[in-house]
Amino acid sequence: MAKLFFRYGAMGSSKTANAIMVQYNYQERGQKALMVKPKIDTRDGARVVASRSGLTTPCIFMEELTDEVAREYDCILVDEAQFLTKAQVELLVYIVDVLRIPVIAYGLRADFRGNLFEGSQWLLAWADSIEEIKTVCWCGKKATFNARVQNGKVVKAGDQIMLGGNESYTALCRKHWAEGKLGPDT
Repeated sequence: MAKLFFRYGAMGSSKTANAIMVQYNYQERGQKALMVKPKIDTRDGARVVASRSGLTTPCIFMEELTDEVAREYDCILVDEAQFLTKAQVELLVYIVDVLRIPVIAYGLRADFRGNLFEGSQWLLAWADSIEEIKTVCWCGKKATFNARVQNGKVVKAGDQIMLGGNESYTALCRKHWAEGKLGPDT
């Protein structure tokens, strides 16, 4: 039975590495898993998904995914799913419910201000299974917030989407995100 999975976590929780390993597991068993990402994600180049740990895999853009393409695969994996539109999440639901192909979407739940992304909102509403991929704050508590960092300080204003990695974002617990504390001495 096919399901729509949403696996979310804060920055640095190994979401992309997990997605690449799931793809590898499918391939190791002789099945085909397609990696997909939204076209807006240009950090690692076109048609490439890369984790901070160094794992990489080719992909197609979500904008290229059709039911005809999906039918060729045993599973669809989506990286950076927070950037999906409602219509794109509806396509994933169709792939699961009508084509009976499992879809596993990985992404952030909320932005640097604590607001839901559009893709995450609809995945939280419609996914059959929602799983948190955990990481920790500098204090050791579970990190659930993505802090945007500029000039060594947490910022809470600006455009919702600003691509970046460790140089621009860090995962914090709710308390330290609210306080803007990046470490014990800040």
